[in-house]
Amino acid sequence: GSMSEQEGRRIIMNVLVDLFFTFARIGVCTFGGGYAMLPILQREVVEHNGWATEEEIMDYYAMGQCLPGIIMVNTSVFVGRRHKGVAGGIVAGLGSAFPSLVIITVIAMFLTAFAEYPVVQNAFAGVRACVVVLIINAVVKLWKSAMVDWKCLVIIFLPVFLLSALTSASPILLVVASGVAGVLISVLAARGKGAAK
Repeated sequence: GSMSEQEGRRIIMNVLVDLFFTFARIGVCTFGGGYAMLPILQREVVEHNGWATEEEIMDYYAMGQCLPGIIMVNTSVFVGRRHKGVAGGIVAGLGSAFPSLVIITVIAMFLTAFAEYPVVQNAFAGVRACVVVLIINAVVKLWKSAMVDWKCLVIIFLPVFLLSALTSASPILLVVASGVAGVLISVLAARGKGAAK
């Protein structure tokens, strides 16, 4: 009885600690905003730990983008909740925010004094260039699992891409419209199959 209860509690604590430090690792590597998190999230959560599938990560990421707050923290809460319930969500969210909080606090104490130095500006320029590469790499990986057929490409991806690039359309509206379009595509496809029979 009590021994197995203790064992169960110990296992849950280990899992929660693992969640915290995994998301702390992701958080400490996320230079350049939430988009830079994607390749690290995909590697850590999908490939190494199997806590979610690539499709689920994309869903959580889209939701994290739509909701108020930081994409990285929102997405980590979704993954933690998926893996270990409410406690997992809280721990994953705290883990992803913790390194940023510490690092930003330390940098804020010193940055204003050093921001004008050419070496600091060049370092930031180098980090920005690296972030672009990481984002492109993540986009290529996610493209493979997201573009399941030509309908997604023509009806959803291209119009959303053009609206996003050429107008100031709200990302929230684009995500909601894309979700509605996805539902309509599946309904029409089901009707088409029914009519064919």
